[in-house]
Amino acid sequence: MKKEIVIYGAQGMALGAYEAVSKLCPDREIPCFLVTSKGNNADLLAGVPVLELAKFVQTLSQEEKDQKEVLIATPENVMPEIENCLQMYGLRHYTRLDSLRWAELMGYYYVREGRFMPLRALPIGTVEAKIRMYMAKFYKDKPLTSSFGMPDWIVPIQVGAALCEERVADLIDCEGEHISYKNVNYSELTALYWLWKNVLVAQEKQGEEQYFGLCHYRRILDLSEEDCLRLSDNNVDVVLPYPMPYDPDIEEHHKRYLKDVDWQALLTALKELAPEYADIFPNVLKQTYFYNYNIMLARKEVLFDYCEWLFPILERIEELSVPKGKDRSDRYVGYMGETLATLYFMVNCDKFKIVHAGCRFLV
Repeated sequence: MKKEIVIYGAQGMALGAYEAVSKLCPDREIPCFLVTSKGNNADLLAGVPVLELAKFVQTLSQEEKDQKEVLIATPENVMPEIENCLQMYGLRHYTRLDSLRWAELMGYYYVREGRFMPLRALPIGTVEAKIRMYMAKFYKDKPLTSSFGMPDWIVPIQVGAALCEERVADLIDCEGEHISYKNVNYSELTALYWLWKNVLVAQEKQGEEQYFGLCHYRRILDLSEEDCLRLSDNNVDVVLPYPMPYDPDIEEHHKRYLKDVDWQALLTALKELAPEYADIFPNVLKQTYFYNYNIMLARKEVLFDYCEWLFPILERIEELSVPKGKDRSDRYVGYMGETLATLYFMVNCDKFKIVHAGCRFLV
């Protein structure tokens, strides 16, 4: 008889955990997903019921509660509250699947599936890659409650610095050529634009072989010293966070974040500026995997080419938007950047050597 394990969560992390546990642990059965409140969550995820915690425990005796195992697959910042709820309802056997454990689990799963290669599956080399990753910080970011020793190759940069006088980083995205004033729409992508125009152009002229990238003050690529020795000697072009799966596909996932008029602007901009990608886009939308967060590390030439492809499309989307970006304050362009990153790197997965790493969530 299979032993049951219940997954707490109903988004990408939870679905990824479900897929991995189902394949890697055939002796386990997952009867349902749990949530505190249904809200906008679907009734079914991968064909498995999504249940509210209060209703789930109504018919359970304390003996049955004591036998239940719960795997918490959510962002770390909500885990303490979830644990309190589980304890309140008499569920005492639970495990946190934090971002690092989730990445480790997904790494094993993707190796088995033969896709989304983990960086750590590559042999350790002898040449340490020169890395510079810019960490986007905003003046309204909530302080971290735990300490974390940042690698010296992570450089904080304040995004949206043109919109305020307060400074939270020595480097700001409103010096040189920039779009800092568009941060309310572009979010962390104003840092990527600054990197493209003010760093990658100069580096291209200098011809130094280095890796450049973007992360957030709460989310960083989990790269060890050994991982830095895996890049150059294995001819890695791009490191991306493990993609998250969405049910039934990423096109349905988009409906939660983008208005129809914005989605049409994206499709129109692609057809005008990148028709070869527009033709492939429908097939990408019908698969389940999505690269979140606009986080990446890439060879400077690859990142430069990506930025040259990306930002003209985003600028055209702004022109086609109703209302236009300057008349709104949501991060819709930043979200479209995630969508376009998924399209670009999935279309070019045979052209580039793309590997994956965990995305560490800092609290």
